[in-house]
Amino acid sequence: MPYMACTVPEPESLLPPLRVLIAAPRGFCAGVDRAIQIVELALERFGAPVFVRHEIVHNRFVVERLRGLGAIFVDELDEVPDDRPVVFSAHGVPKSVPAAAEMRKLAYVDATCPLVSKVHRQAQRLIEEGRHILFIGHSGHPEVIGTFGQVPAGSITLIETVEDVASLGIPDGCSLAFLTQTTLSVDDTKAIVEALKARFPSIRAPRSEDICYATSNRQAAVKAIAAECDRMLVIGAPNSSNSLRLAEVAERMGVPARLIERAADIDWEWFGEPRTVGITAGASAPEVLVREVVDALRRCFDVHEEEADHSPERMTFKLPRELVSGHAA
Repeated sequence: MPYMACTVPEPESLLPPLRVLIAAPRGFCAGVDRAIQIVELALERFGAPVFVRHEIVHNRFVVERLRGLGAIFVDELDEVPDDRPVVFSAHGVPKSVPAAAEMRKLAYVDATCPLVSKVHRQAQRLIEEGRHILFIGHSGHPEVIGTFGQVPAGSITLIETVEDVASLGIPDGCSLAFLTQTTLSVDDTKAIVEALKARFPSIRAPRSEDICYATSNRQAAVKAIAAECDRMLVIGAPNSSNSLRLAEVAERMGVPARLIERAADIDWEWFGEPRTVGITAGASAPEVLVREVVDALRRCFDVHEEEADHSPERMTFKLPRELVSGHAA
């Protein structure tokens, strides 16, 4: 078994061959890269410690590295001392959070992904138009909590499944619109959107697709290689929505897939001896973890590594002025 090959080093010629097909694009997106830079710049600007409300992104490796630099991660704003700055996570926060920070005169930096902020602005405009919002997302996810916190209570309803659409109790004559969480499965969202439009033909759709470019691109990259793979390893955190969706995409295409945080999480008994394994990484997973997994496979197999053809992502987001210009929030 491969597990034995890992524990007892063998000459390369005795190891079973393995084609490792690495999806591209994968790993960090522009929003995650920006959020991490914001914490690093805040540490340079203010000195340690800098407090961060919730995980800056959903990845333990990233969080632990930033913690080692002097970041302190907290659940709520009342855990932040009056004299220290705080960074809000990439997933976005309810309006009440920056309002509470301003009331306490805390220095704060908002690391919300600009694509999530776009959804927040859309939600506010729709409410101003007198519409009730049906929001496609996952209950309890920080992005969903943040978006709900942009509008008055009761003006937005969560939709998680196609079945939810059928059971909705919407008063006659109610003007409706829908929005979506940015990190969902493209396929799942398509089915729910079709159900919404079938039941509510006049529902207002977003002007542009809310599922972010990085989520869409990473799912497309998995689909592009899945047909050639016997197994798929998705590197990402168990609470990372976009990483979970990548594993689901592979499974739907008939490829057994596992979500792992890093190489130590590989289940070698499940892994077996495939001919080809696909590897991808969620938008919060650094490339160093991809290399770690490939190195672990090299200890078990005679690895032949390939990267899938792709069009590189060139999206970048501006950093907050208060960090690049030297002015605090």
